[in-house]
Amino acid sequence: MRAFFFLIILIQIVGCGSDTQPKPNAYLSLEYPTPNYEEVHDLQNFSFEYNTFATINAKRTNAPRLVYPQMRATLYLNYNPVQRNLDSLLNDAYQLPYKHLSKAESIPEKLFVNEEKKVFGTLFSVVGNAASQYQFFLTDSTKHFLVGSVYFYARPNYDSIYPAAHYLQKDLIHLIESFKWK
Repeated sequence: MRAFFFLIILIQIVGCGSDTQPKPNAYLSLEYPTPNYEEVHDLQNFSFEYNTFATINAKRTNAPRLVYPQMRATLYLNYNPVQRNLDSLLNDAYQLPYKHLSKAESIPEKLFVNEEKKVFGTLFSVVGNAASQYQFFLTDSTKHFLVGSVYFYARPNYDSIYPAAHYLQKDLIHLIESFKWK
């Protein structure tokens, strides 16, 4: 009988440890290939380098799309000629990211100025659960104006799409820095 009580006490001492904790929700570990950039020449008013991880869909040469099928994302580009309407085009370009203000935590801006190529613009990063994470515009201030927007085809959960958005941000910066007007 003593051995039985000794065994029960031993089991309680050894068995008492830390409480079990539930496992946290897991997120995918997403890895994307090292970017390989190639210049696109067959567009009417401009050229740029794009990541070959994307496919270019240029049905209309003034509105090509860069499709990232594995990320379920698309970069929409839209070209407009400047015809005494630069103020209106700039106003629209600045208002577009701020339409996401209700879902955005912040909207930092990054300015781009390339005097040599006459390319000036702003990249807007929409931080938060917005439909479009990045929007930008480029202009030469006299003849050309281009607007771009990135959309993910998934529920806008910023934590989940952050790895893909961060990867695309690098592509957008490279696209803007390699951009040339014709």
